Amino acid sequence: MKGHIKERSPGKWAIVIDLYDEAGKRRRKWHTFHTTSKRKAEEECARLITELKSGNYIEPTKQTIAEFLDEWLKFVKPSVAPKTHERYAEILQKGVAPLLGDVTLAKLKTDRIDGALAKALTEGRRDGKGGLSPRTVHHMRRVLIKALSQAVTWERLTKNPATATTPPKVERKKMLAYDVRQTSELLDAIRPTRMFIPTLLAVMCGLRRGEILALRWGHVELGDNLRQLSVMESAEQTKEGVRYKEPKSGKARTVSLSTTVLAELKSHRVRQAEEQLRLGMRVDADSFVVAQFDGAPIQPRSLTHEWVRIIGKTSLPRIRFHDLRHTHASQMLSAGVHPKVASERLGHSSIGITLDLYSHVMPGMQADAAEQVDAAIRSAVKAKP
Repeated sequence: MKGHIKERSPGKWAIVIDLYDEAGKRRRKWHTFHTTSKRKAEEECARLITELKSGNYIEPTKQTIAEFLDEWLKFVKPSVAPKTHERYAEILQKGVAPLLGDVTLAKLKTDRIDGALAKALTEGRRDGKGGLSPRTVHHMRRVLIKALSQAVTWERLTKNPATATTPPKVERKKMLAYDVRQTSELLDAIRPTRMFIPTLLAVMCGLRRGEILALRWGHVELGDNLRQLSVMESAEQTKEGVRYKEPKSGKARTVSLSTTVLAELKSHRVRQAEEQLRLGMRVDADSFVVAQFDGAPIQPRSLTHEWVRIIGKTSLPRIRFHDLRHTHASQMLSAGVHPKVASERLGHSSIGITLDLYSHVMPGMQADAAEQVDAAIRSAVKAKP
């Protein structure tokens, strides 16, 4: 196995490598290499020959990044959730492809990706009005790394050029939540509306939007001795409609109900039963707790739109519906609830997630802990004879 270089034009070299099959028949591989240095071209020729001898050589492909990303999206579709696939497609086809789509996959380098990400930050918006947020560009980089890892697995790349790129600095968004007074004001303001029960379940039980809309009466225990609800599934909005899947953590959880929530759910069930009875329907275990007048499920997107409309009529700070869950978590931890209990109630996969998300509301707990330890030691010292 041998090779040689030939200068085609100033700064453009042809690297020609001779290959021989088992019958001794020769065939040649041609590579184009751009450099003004003959020595660098020779080094690249030597590198390619070494790769061939070691079995690490990958046949160059003329497939473009856009073509590869479309292929990868088709490949990964059966193994991810529909909503995840929609997000991948949006990020790659609308974000990455316009910047890198015409680049040949085999020629994609780290510096080219870094340049594309930098451009996305300054002028990546499709309407031409500036750049994308660092968080959006961070997602672009993360999905591109995942896609190009498959190119390495398929032996179309020797290494993933996206892993060495510089990630944009993403500042953590300030978490918004209502205090106890604001929460009370909120519940009073929306009590006459159909948003009352979903809001109550979010702010008093910490349920996610999808978990609220997938909750059925068969998952709710309203007895005097047993008052709890079980989060068994979650509603997810996709382009094809709403699908019901397992909760975000991947497992079901049980959430105990306070006296207030218990009473409100009992009253709500009576009202819902009367409402649907007028339509000749009966509420049963499969009926949704939060539903339309005729018992039909509500789309997650519709709930969000209604929340924005309702909260806009109050004097309260404008927060997302998901921030009601943060409100519940913050108030639990501020009241001294153990983080482990809060984590289980919120359905986090580990207590570390809870501590990381809500450490800002726990300084008082740390101070109390320090004082308690101090008091215990001083008491022990005084007790010595």
